[in-house]
Amino acid sequence: MTTAYDFSACDIDGNEQPLSKYKGEALLIVNVASKCGFTPQYTGLEALHKEYHDKGFEVLGFPCDQFGHQEPGDEAEIKNFCSLTYDVTFPMFAKVEVNGSGAHPLYDWLKKEKSGMLGIGAIKWNFTKFLVDRDGNVVKRYAPTDKPEAIAKDVARLLG
Repeated sequence: MTTAYDFSACDIDGNEQPLSKYKGEALLIVNVASKCGFTPQYTGLEALHKEYHDKGFEVLGFPCDQFGHQEPGDEAEIKNFCSLTYDVTFPMFAKVEVNGSGAHPLYDWLKKEKSGMLGIGAIKWNFTKFLVDRDGNVVKRYAPTDKPEAIAKDVARLLG
């Protein structure tokens, strides 16, 4: 059976990272963008990360430029923006595609595991979130409008 830990992705600095390094931790995997109406969710994502990181939880940010060209910068610009504007300390990855033939394999898997509204698999916009349990299984998918603060109760329950 495939789990989130079976994938790897380039981090924001260009280094290939096996997600198996997070084995045993719960994850919130989010496609992010710097110039989106939902970008202020970085504040809530960072708060979630800080609150639950020591309990075995990681937020993983995957920049994506497939929605309204809202992530136009390169990895260095994205890293700088996240650090200076939102003081992001959770792991950030290199830009990926989440839909289409160029979609990152992790996102193809996430979408198969938990489809969106009306059974549609495609990611509809930035800040779609997938909650993954400590065994690497997707337990819930959240819409871009679901604020990180509202997800905290699910994270707490997942961590026991």
